[in-house]
Amino acid sequence: MVRVIGVLAGIGMVLVFLWALLWGAVSYISDPPTKSVEHRFHVEAEHVALSSDGPFGRFDRQQLQRGFQVYKEVCSACHSLHYVAFRDLTGIGFTEPEVKAIAKQWQTEVPSINPDTGEPATRKAEAADHFPPPFANEIAARQANNGANPPDLSLMAKSRHGGPSYIHALITGYRPVPADLPAANRPSATLHYNPVFANLNIAMPPPLTADGQVTYSDGTTATIGQMATDVSAFLVWTAEPKLENRHRTGFAVLLFLLIATGLAFMAYRSIWSGMKH
Repeated sequence: MVRVIGVLAGIGMVLVFLWALLWGAVSYISDPPTKSVEHRFHVEAEHVALSSDGPFGRFDRQQLQRGFQVYKEVCSACHSLHYVAFRDLTGIGFTEPEVKAIAKQWQTEVPSINPDTGEPATRKAEAADHFPPPFANEIAARQANNGANPPDLSLMAKSRHGGPSYIHALITGYRPVPADLPAANRPSATLHYNPVFANLNIAMPPPLTADGQVTYSDGTTATIGQMATDVSAFLVWTAEPKLENRHRTGFAVLLFLLIATGLAFMAYRSIWSGMKH
């Protein structure tokens, strides 16, 4: 009797599942979901090829230095690099004297303590310091940016879907407001239309506005696309500065596993070669 009840209960559950599936399919066909305004106007980021892509990827240090120059001259006025120290810049090809000069000349000083009075003070940055934030705190950042708090860029290439491709697309994605964009989705006076951004409107004004905005020290032509690609590559490095070491370690581990597997197989054949099954 218990078995019969169990079978009937199972059949009932299957029938309920089939009914729910059929009803859902009929509802979807008769009344398909409508795309939101954000979905209709959203633009997907196109892939940007970088030398660091793929398992064999390596950083182009000349490009990283150009990207750092874009960050320094354009992005650092609003965005911090909280997890990056000045001395880390030796990883992209700067010498120690160059790093010390960069730190000393940085536009924002580092919080310190006056040794004579014990009062809060500031001092010039040193190579061991992390990049100081452009604003004293979040309140100051919001007051200077119409209520928006510019995010830290240290891990931006890892924290956004698409990574450097998204960053490149966002920087270059500002467009005139479409005529058919509903009034409710039009940017206010403090926002800017950018269809790459999730809700179409972003507080950050276009950071790159013209070719030649940055004069590269290596003579590379600084088009908007070039500057966007270079700073995207630089932010890949800030998010994962040990990427090349990880690649080398991965290949060393794979080689070790292949050799160990071969030795284990040969040992197996040697030990059991005289045994009959």
